[in-house]
Amino acid sequence: MGADPLSNTAADGRKEINVEITIGVRNVARELNLEITTDGDAVVEAVSAALAKAAEGEKGAILDISDGKGRRIVVPIEALGFVEIGADEPRRVGFGTI
Repeated sequence: MGADPLSNTAADGRKEINVEITIGVRNVARELNLEITTDGDAVVEAVSAALAKAAEGEKGAILDISDGKGRRIVVPIEALGFVEIGADEPRRVGFGTI
């Protein structure tokens, strides 16, 4: 069962959060911006795991992140420039977000 669309509480009672992520890719002028619904620590873990694989010599290591809209971003670790993680914010709903 999904979350109530008019509340910032998930179906299991947890508060939903949004985290803005900016990914810089080497030799590309434009940054990738996305908003995810997990905490920033999960992104740090994913980046660290991908970097560890690359450091161990694994060819083709990737950073694979999905955003709240269902888009999937896949960046080869060799091309990763930086990852900026915004502050965890509760999901905003209602007219107060304008």
